[in-house]
Amino acid sequence: MDILETIVFIGSLFIVVYLFVLQPNQVKGASMEPSFHTGEYILTSKATYRFRSPQRGDVVVFKSPKNPDIEYIKRIIGLPGDKIMIKNSEVYVNDKLLQENYIADKTNVWEGGYIKNGEPVTIPADEIFVMGDNRPRSSDSREFGPVPVGGVIGQVFYRYFPANKMGKINNPLPENLRSFLQNLTHFRQQFA
Repeated sequence: MDILETIVFIGSLFIVVYLFVLQPNQVKGASMEPSFHTGEYILTSKATYRFRSPQRGDVVVFKSPKNPDIEYIKRIIGLPGDKIMIKNSEVYVNDKLLQENYIADKTNVWEGGYIKNGEPVTIPADEIFVMGDNRPRSSDSREFGPVPVGGVIGQVFYRYFPANKMGKINNPLPENLRSFLQNLTHFRQQFA
């Protein structure tokens, strides 16, 4: 009977952690190369955005807007209220060039997609603009538009396989740049 109680307790604990705290995910596809490769295993924190709002540069897992049975992994580029523009393969956030040392190739726009070259778009409230690091091989907000914050499963915070890449996932954008752009967004919303 003691063994059964232990199994039930551990099983219940696992279910609570899986449903409310963190979830393992496997990277599928090349959209986040060179940061993440197919077959890598990551942990996604479901609790992070209960304590703080999403930040530009965070890597998140969310349900595909086209098929909710599929989960995507992408990087947050734009926050609610941000003005995003892609011009000549460069990304501008609130009229400031975004320095992205993590991308694999130039940022292109998709024919018939959500965003057009040189045309700014403003991200609606409670939505984020996401892109993969491997821009030519990523289906993301350039194609299907912003993603509801409510559709975000969580922030990717740890890679546990392969062993040689095991470790914490850090936001690549400097804190001062994130803070500056966040403050600029709030300022624009107040006086818009």
